[in-house]
Amino acid sequence: MRLSLEQEFNLKAFEEQIKDINLEQAKVLLTELYRQLSWREAYFKYFIKQIDFLPE
Repeated sequence: MRLSLEQEFNLKAFEEQIKDINLEQAKVLLTELYRQLSWREAYFKYFIKQIDFLPE
């Protein structure tokens, strides 16, 4: 699976933003990213459960 052109652009922009951060800033950023990924996972699980209960 490949990233879209927009995702590639956003990744490069993110790399540019973080290239000069220190270790403490990196820890805060990684913690926030993990929190957001956990929310996304919970969101998807919730909607998958909703789909499983839809009448056919």
